[in-house]
Amino acid sequence: MSRRTRPGPSPARTALTALAVLTAVATAACSNAPESDEEPAPRNSPTTSRPAPEPTTPSAADGTDISACADGDCEITVTEPVTIPFQGPADGSRATLSVTAVGPDEIEYEVKSGHNRSKGSASGPGQGCLTYLRENGSGNSCGPLDATRPSPQPGAVVIQATTGTNGTAVLHIVSP
Repeated sequence: MSRRTRPGPSPARTALTALAVLTAVATAACSNAPESDEEPAPRNSPTTSRPAPEPTTPSAADGTDISACADGDCEITVTEPVTIPFQGPADGSRATLSVTAVGPDEIEYEVKSGHNRSKGSASGPGQGCLTYLRENGSGNSCGPLDATRPSPQPGAVVIQATTGTNGTAVLHIVSP
């Protein structure tokens, strides 16, 4: 009797079978698990917590020394109402800058020079006022400002007051 051998599966059939098995395994691995009424256990993952940074006090070139403003050029920080005398726009004239209120994101002041008076106030982060004091008048502009020194203007003393987040304000007095 002769022995008959059966031919083995073809390479294409073997590849299709392997592909079907891999597809079934991948589908099972990606399927959603049945929902249960139990809440999942919390993961124990390390957390890093950093404290919020403290607001910084704006620094000023002349610190808090109001006498630095006597010549009409200064940059100071104020934390409370104060009156600052300085050189006015006319030769030999005197002027005063009176800060009437200062607080977190708030500044209010009045400038007097001869018969001229000008008031300014700003509230909110990054807000401030510019006052241009001239021999024959003055003008204000308030709104968003940064605390950088304003440019000198011919024939005018420029006063800039900017709010600070922690109850301070930076004042600049810039003479021509």
